[in-house]
Amino acid sequence: MTTTGRIHGIYVAPEQGAPTRSIETARALAGRGLEGDRYCLADAETGTQPDDRAGGTFADRDGSDLTLIETEALEAVERDYDIALEPGVHRRNLTTEGVALNHLDGERFSIGDVVCEGVELCEPCSYLERHLAEEGVREALIHRGGLRARILEDGILTVGDRVERR
Repeated sequence: MTTTGRIHGIYVAPEQGAPTRSIETARALAGRGLEGDRYCLADAETGTQPDDRAGGTFADRDGSDLTLIETEALEAVERDYDIALEPGVHRRNLTTEGVALNHLDGERFSIGDVVCEGVELCEPCSYLERHLAEEGVREALIHRGGLRARILEDGILTVGDRVERR
């Protein structure tokens, strides 16, 4: 894999614990997240910070504007651990293909016209394993859990957009 690939899927959940839904396009807001997602830090219409946003497990963690995971990693989890994760249940915003996300940690990259910066690897947490009631998910995703990223410049993300290091 390289540091160039494509978006394979886009997922948002309106509140913590809510099922994710697959969408074809999303508005990415700098320093805030994807419009309609539980981690989006401000109302896109008014630009105001809600008093009690829907949040999520990592709502207070800097650099959680966007989370990404490789389609290839999900395929490896199924192959190596016999755990099939249906689209979106991994709780990441984007699935990618053809790009080594671990190599984008600490790097600037673009997804279509959206500019991002990799903040840290998105190692699996016990919440995901409990949420899925699937023992072994956490272990299966160690070093394959994807990437947390900060959105630096607003834009629209669309399934099929290129992901590339800047």
